[in-house]
Amino acid sequence: MDKYIYLDNNATTEMAPEVKEIMRENEDLYGNASSMHAMGRMAESAIAWARGEVAKLIGADEKEEIYFTSGSTEGNNTVFNTFRDLIDDGSRKDRIILSTVEHPASIETAKYLKKRGYKVDYVPVDHMGMVDLKALESMMADDVVLLSLMLANNESGVIQPVKEASRIAKAHGAYVHTDATQAIGKIPVNVDDLGVDYLTLSGHKFYGPKGVGALYIRKGSPRTPLLHGGHQEGGQRAGTYNNQAIIGLGKAAELARLGLDEERKHLWSLRSALKKGIEERIANVTFNGSDDYETALPGTLDVSFSSAEGESILLYLDLEGIEVSTGSACASGSLEPSYVLLASGLDIELAHGSIRFSFGRYNTMEEVETVLEKLPPIIEKIRKMSTRKV
Repeated sequence: MDKYIYLDNNATTEMAPEVKEIMRENEDLYGNASSMHAMGRMAESAIAWARGEVAKLIGADEKEEIYFTSGSTEGNNTVFNTFRDLIDDGSRKDRIILSTVEHPASIETAKYLKKRGYKVDYVPVDHMGMVDLKALESMMADDVVLLSLMLANNESGVIQPVKEASRIAKAHGAYVHTDATQAIGKIPVNVDDLGVDYLTLSGHKFYGPKGVGALYIRKGSPRTPLLHGGHQEGGQRAGTYNNQAIIGLGKAAELARLGLDEERKHLWSLRSALKKGIEERIANVTFNGSDDYETALPGTLDVSFSSAEGESILLYLDLEGIEVSTGSACASGSLEPSYVLLASGLDIELAHGSIRFSFGRYNTMEEVETVLEKLPPIIEKIRKMSTRKV
């Protein structure tokens, strides 16, 4: 296949040419940024620039609130580890709340804690996959130490009401963490507007390199290192700096900040065209999540096709050079239906037949037209072979 149509950008994105260029320009910047000699100072200066770009992207303080990590999985684990230690040290607040549709990096960490006796509760979502704020209000009490709520869901694309949830949590003295991995570079993200104390992000979700991310910790909030060792990151994250990756992350953050409005409109136009085309050409489909510009990620369209298995659709599309996902890429090795869609009340058979199309910066309207040409006959073929008829 000479050219793939890549529609799995929620799983990972292509590195931007500008990111590749700045990383190449700095490929000889191998000095240890913790060293005091000239090469060390040059590396430290480049890392400081990248820290500033990440801070500007989310409205944070570049000097005291941004810590580089290997990505959101490490960031989420660091936040949960911080509150585990706080509880172990005798905090009277000892309960953690998160939603039923969080990313596995949060869900599995919470399960690990609950299995070991920590108090963990899950707030439900409505039929769109949006957190039920009334349920959250009823669950919240003065014993809650942390609310963890993702900003945008990686499968359904639903933008969660983090700002409103933060107000509820703060009224009871709880800290708030948001996993903003899917939101960064697609919608405006500002830590003060959201009212959060912790925020995690990964570079590879917005055209930066893999293996690098950042954790925002509001000044004065509890913090416990996940990795112990050297004094890097103010003692909050040990390990020699990955100069090139961090510089690449900084460039990706700069591009995301400067091009946000244009990118959001571009992604929404592609999503809208695909949705309209599917509605016109394929019967018996269910669109999962929100269809509102303010509450839906602009480039995410999750669709369930009745009487058609998601894995079969994926494989047939792959043969045509069209790359998509069945639900979350982080769980796609499993044949189980999406827990995110099930939590939203979707029928198990429809959850099995879900496909996630996620657009990126480099996708085009011509690619949408190709998908709309190839997809209908694939669905028809699979439905003819299915034992469950439409």
